[in-house]
Amino acid sequence: MTAEALMVLVVEDEPVAAEAHTAYVSRVPGFSVVATVGTSQAALKALQDKQIDVVLLDMNLPDRHGLDVVRAMRASGYRADVIAVTSARDLQIVRSAVSLGIVQYVLKPFVFATLRDRLLAYRAYRTQVTSGEQVGTQAEVDEVFAVARVSTEPHLPKGMSEELLARVSRALREAGGGGLSARELGDRLGVSRVTARRYAEHLTEARLVTRRSRYAGAGRPEVEYVWGG
Repeated sequence: MTAEALMVLVVEDEPVAAEAHTAYVSRVPGFSVVATVGTSQAALKALQDKQIDVVLLDMNLPDRHGLDVVRAMRASGYRADVIAVTSARDLQIVRSAVSLGIVQYVLKPFVFATLRDRLLAYRAYRTQVTSGEQVGTQAEVDEVFAVARVSTEPHLPKGMSEELLARVSRALREAGGGGLSARELGDRLGVSRVTARRYAEHLTEARLVTRRSRYAGAGRPEVEYVWGG
């Protein structure tokens, strides 16, 4: 395979997440975003109009489930690989994703390093499977399959857990546009205000949450965190 960049289609209906994912992909050497869309209809249109190597696909789109998008892609003859980027944790969805040939399954929320590692592993996999060579032994076959796997080394800051990060993300999403302060977030989750603030700030740095000031009469304004902003 040549050293040309792989063309990526980002499919994500949350504007803030779509912007973040697009920015993340653009920071990884060897990848270029050709389009960012928010519906399955727009995704299939982009696949028809553009040369796309891999689709970064959210599972929960407003007009069709991500798994149905993959089925529609294959029925239409689109051979682009798919990396699921989603908050869907249902084991049946994960199994269906495997059976449909989705090459990676990345759970939201995540940091840049997580997606970077998946994309680089995918590029190494693409390099092997498009080399035109044959494999001669079972060990060589196993190596091709193993190259798409990535280390499970966590990329969260020391002392932070994926489980609590997911709970914080869920609480902020459920709060909608009203937002929550660190104190309110801590009360909901049964953790300290300091801990809640640390996780909320982490999501802010990941561009999934927006920080804004809440004014309640005289005195210093309180900071609140809003999912998506």
